[in-house]
Amino acid sequence: MYHFFIAPEQLSGDSAVILGSDVRHIGSVLRMKPGEKLMVNAGGDWEYLCEIAEIERDSVSLRVLEGRQETRELPVSITLYQGLPKAEKMELIVQKAVELGAAAIVPVEMHRSVVRLDEKKAAAKQKRWQAIAEAAAKQAGRSVIPEVALPLSFQEALRRVEAEGTELCLLPYERSSGMAATRELLRSVKAGQRIAVMIGPEGGFEETEVEAAENQGFHALTLGKRILRTETAGLVMLSLVMAETEED
Repeated sequence: MYHFFIAPEQLSGDSAVILGSDVRHIGSVLRMKPGEKLMVNAGGDWEYLCEIAEIERDSVSLRVLEGRQETRELPVSITLYQGLPKAEKMELIVQKAVELGAAAIVPVEMHRSVVRLDEKKAAAKQKRWQAIAEAAAKQAGRSVIPEVALPLSFQEALRRVEAEGTELCLLPYERSSGMAATRELLRSVKAGQRIAVMIGPEGGFEETEVEAAENQGFHALTLGKRILRTETAGLVMLSLVMAETEED
């Protein structure tokens, strides 16, 4: 069943309304008709089964049939700090990270990042990535749309980690070893924690970046004996945390 997000003010009693770009998507792309059903989320853990009452040029009116509290978010809040890769890789990372439960995604310009974005390009890219995050959240049935931040420098990213009061900071690094230590860190995760996952770009981390992150409280860890691509490492890390924390 199709899933859409609406603002809280677009829900009132037994009726709701969908506005914006989703209107065209419902009418022209999905070719839905009055009487068909869909799900909407107005923020938080409540979702609503609705029936289309009317499709107009700039709105879709809904009848609310049923509301239910359904938690689809992980019991931990994971922010993925992704070393800025080439554009198509970042789009894949955003999409899959949202599907795996990331609460936020922060692109980070690191020493070995191939891509460099000026302010105008960064804003355009962030808008595109946020749209991908929204589409992925709809597809995955998420309760919220994760934030995709504007790209930060490495030092700005470390400051954000500190400012958010992050309780567990993980940094997969190809020069680390000891899967037992990795498993121990994952098993230490507790519900309600804020977790940061820092991933290097295509060229990997500079040693000075790893040292700076460790001084900030990051744990450098291994994901095995194979060297993973930047678009793989973060998704593996998210999958491991999800598997360790997901509730029945």
